[in-house]
Amino acid sequence: MLLKHLRVRPQFQALLAGRAIAHTSHFALHRLSAARLPGESEEVQTLFLPSDAAWVGAMVPKRWARRAVTRNTIRRQIYAVAEELAPPLTAGAHLVRLRSAFAPAQFPSATSEALKKAVRAELNALFARAGV
Repeated sequence: MLLKHLRVRPQFQALLAGRAIAHTSHFALHRLSAARLPGESEEVQTLFLPSDAAWVGAMVPKRWARRAVTRNTIRRQIYAVAEELAPPLTAGAHLVRLRSAFAPAQFPSATSEALKKAVRAELNALFARAGV
């Protein structure tokens, strides 16, 4: 399955317009399935071409991850987990949004192995809850 990254603001806005389909303590997952895309407006359809691809986006606000190195680490983990999923992501658009901060007292280093493992474990749980 072809995996593409969300790039432009309207793609993110289209996904955020709907409710999150799964939550964990730090992340939320929003999805527009490929089955819904044909019924959407023509403008939304053209945002996600090719429509048979799995689109993945990462939204890591500065509010919840103050340091750029931490935001980039979390973003990289999101994309890595999405690529490694077995079975792979279904066709459609998926947006993983960080919704709360990881405790700085527990993860004092901005890009520690412990943080990477915690993020990866929570992302696997998030995708499992969503059934993707």
